[in-house]
Amino acid sequence: MSIEVRVPTLGESVTEATIATWFKKPGDRVEVDEMLCELETDKVTVEVPSPAAGEMGEIVAAEGETVGVDALLATIAEEGSAGPEETRPRARSDKRKTPAEETSEAPQPEKAKPAAGGGDKVDVMVPTLGESVTEATVATWFKKVGDEVAQDEMLCELETDKVSVEVPAPQAGTLAEIVANEGDTVQANGKLAVLSSGSAAAAAAPAQEEAPAPTGQPQTAPEHRRDVEDAPSAKKMMAEKNLSRDDVQATGREGRVMKQDVLRALEQPREAPQAKPAARGPSPAQDADREERVKMTRLRQTIARRLKDAQNTAAMLTTYNEVDMTEVMALRSAYKDLFEKKHGVKLGFMSFFTKACCHALKEVPEVNAEIDGTDVVYKHFVHMGIAVGTPTGLVVPVVRDADAMSFAEIEKKINELGAKARDGKLSMADMQGGTFTISNGGVYGSLMSSPILNPPQSGILGMHKIQERPMVIKGEIKPRPMMYLALSYDHRIVDGKGAVTFLVRVKEALEDPRRLLMDL
Repeated sequence: MSIEVRVPTLGESVTEATIATWFKKPGDRVEVDEMLCELETDKVTVEVPSPAAGEMGEIVAAEGETVGVDALLATIAEEGSAGPEETRPRARSDKRKTPAEETSEAPQPEKAKPAAGGGDKVDVMVPTLGESVTEATVATWFKKVGDEVAQDEMLCELETDKVSVEVPAPQAGTLAEIVANEGDTVQANGKLAVLSSGSAAAAAAPAQEEAPAPTGQPQTAPEHRRDVEDAPSAKKMMAEKNLSRDDVQATGREGRVMKQDVLRALEQPREAPQAKPAARGPSPAQDADREERVKMTRLRQTIARRLKDAQNTAAMLTTYNEVDMTEVMALRSAYKDLFEKKHGVKLGFMSFFTKACCHALKEVPEVNAEIDGTDVVYKHFVHMGIAVGTPTGLVVPVVRDADAMSFAEIEKKINELGAKARDGKLSMADMQGGTFTISNGGVYGSLMSSPILNPPQSGILGMHKIQERPMVIKGEIKPRPMMYLALSYDHRIVDGKGAVTFLVRVKEALEDPRRLLMDL
């Protein structure tokens, strides 16, 4: 009997995905819930588990193909009913064994058995990965079998679609067995390793170490390979501390930089760079030696593809204006201390811009709409996307129902989402459903830019640096804190008149914030 493998639900407003990788090929044996392939959508990577145990049949959608929700991916020849031992998966690493299973698997010496009643062995399990995240990949093991570990000492690092998770030791002891090796995919609450509080782990260590290490030299730090990606936590810390990779001595497998390598480099004094002899002339060979080829992360690939799709699909146009920030800055200065004391959050500029945009979107609803085939879908609510730059790339978390929120509620939500973005803890739900986006390039010093749409949205507002410029005020030249505003919009449903009107309404609301209170 053949079982169909279909594209799962991809999330709100996500209708298609691209086949990134097949983990299995026709004829391979698969277990229930074993990962068959990986799909990529606009914002998240989805792994497709096997619905049944059996043999991999036909692969219908090849790598690189685009498929819709519920599309047929492959077939599985389901196992026969020869007996319970053949129809049930064998002791997967993410489930604890029953006593009966322990007895039936006794001939396998490489598996360290949990103690029946002595309590001297503790399973190390996959921690909670976050909302809507059900699985992770084992990125790096910091310890090897036989190593002594202290309670809460980091054992390994897991990678999910959006965040890296470090797994601490639940108690002090000896690492007796590693169940999930580097590169393995594990489920939430799956089993990673076994800790022993006694000397029983010594017997398990030789069996575990019989497997040859991929590098062939596990006791020495191998030379870094250009296609080996450093630990995400290490890359994040290097970016935050302004360290280059040459400043860090890598100790991970195949020359991978680990988080503790970065911490060690920070503790050591930075040496002054030695002057290099001047090159005699341009040489392609010399240039190649000074280049480094690093594979793009999945997030960066998704960002690149999504931005290019926006340019290829939408009739994108940008209109500009400028706003005098005098009144907003005066209002913020007058009430910021009282605001923070009452609400426990600082009064920033983003709440003013969010409120001004929500006000303008009511008058020009097509900027808050999207195209669906031959239909225009008007949204009678505002889910405001706030673009946030992180060490791993640009993400756009969403402030839901921003039009119904107060200044304090908006500031609290933006702070919460910003912290989650920087820590890599945003869930898929945090980034879905946006109807309009604000991007603030001014925090990086940008004076003028043309933001790119965030499909399927039809509008995005670009904020920029506040800069004092001479302006004519009632016949007199005065210095004023000015900001350029840029609205990029989809000209297929937003006409020039609507775009200009929207931007003028935002300008008017910011130059006279009292208009927001009176809904003018």
